[in-house]
Amino acid sequence: MKRLVAPLAACVLAAAAAAPAAAGQLLDVAVINRTTGQRVPVHTHQGRLYVAGTPGERYAVHIANRTGARVLAAVSVDGINVVTGQTASADQDGYVLGPHQSFEIAGWRKSTSEVAAFYFTQLPDSYAARTDRPDHVGVIGVAVFREWAPPRPAATPWPRPLARSDGAARESESRAADATEAPATPSAPAASEAKPSRDELRLLRRQERIGTGHGERERSEVVYTDFRRATQWPSETLTIYYDTRANLIARGILPRPTPVVAPNPFPGGRFVPDPRS
Repeated sequence: MKRLVAPLAACVLAAAAAAPAAAGQLLDVAVINRTTGQRVPVHTHQGRLYVAGTPGERYAVHIANRTGARVLAAVSVDGINVVTGQTASADQDGYVLGPHQSFEIAGWRKSTSEVAAFYFTQLPDSYAARTDRPDHVGVIGVAVFREWAPPRPAATPWPRPLARSDGAARESESRAADATEAPATPSAPAASEAKPSRDELRLLRRQERIGTGHGERERSEVVYTDFRRATQWPSETLTIYYDTRANLIARGILPRPTPVVAPNPFPGGRFVPDPRS
C-alpha cells in the first residue's frame, strides 16, 4: 500500500532541531516551538508526558527513527490523523521513515507539497472543534509499525536421536505438533496511558482548554512509497498531552510558581539601629 515518505534532505535538516520528548524503542518524538526552534520542555505526571502550549504559538511534531530499518509512523493530533484528516485510527496512513531518518511534521497534510500549519489555539478555533470533533483535543499520538519482511528459508534440521521406545517417540512428536500448530493469538495494543479520572474530566470542562488550529499553508515536500506492516497492531505507541501552563498548574501537573516578594523601601523604624556584633 502507498504511504508517504519524507525526503532525506528534510529529515537531515530537522534532526538537529530537537532532543526526544518521548523516547521509544523504535521512534523518538519531540514537540518543537517553531518561533524559537527549541523543543518544548516535557513534564512527567502519573506516567504521562505533558507539554505547555501558548495560544497563537506555532509548533511541530518531530519524529526520529531509532532503528536501522524502515518504520511507519501514523500520527494523530487531537484525535485526528494529520495526513488524511480522518478521526484517527492506528491502521490509517502515515509517514515512512528510512533507517535513522527524522522528519518535522509542521501541519495538517494538504497535498504532497503543502501543509496547514499547527498552532496552539483556544478550543473553539481548533481544527477538531471546527470539524465537530472536539472530544479529544490536547493530545498528540504516534503509532509505530515495523515493516514486513519475507521469512528466511528454514534451515535443514539435524537428524533427531532415536527414541528409546515407540510410546516415548509418539509422545514427543505429539508435544512438538501441539507447540507448532497452535495459532498465535494477536495481542491488543497496550494502553500506554490511563484514561482521565472523573475529577480530571470535570476540571477540564470548567477550564478553557486549547487545541491545534488549521493555519496558513506552508511548503512541505513528501512522496509516496510502498510499505507493508509487519503486524496488525503498532509495535509501540507514544503519547504526549498538552494544555496551557495555567491549566497544567491547576491540575497539579506543574508546580505552582513561588511568589516573589518585592523589597519594601520603607519597612518601618524611626532611627538607625546598631548592627549585630
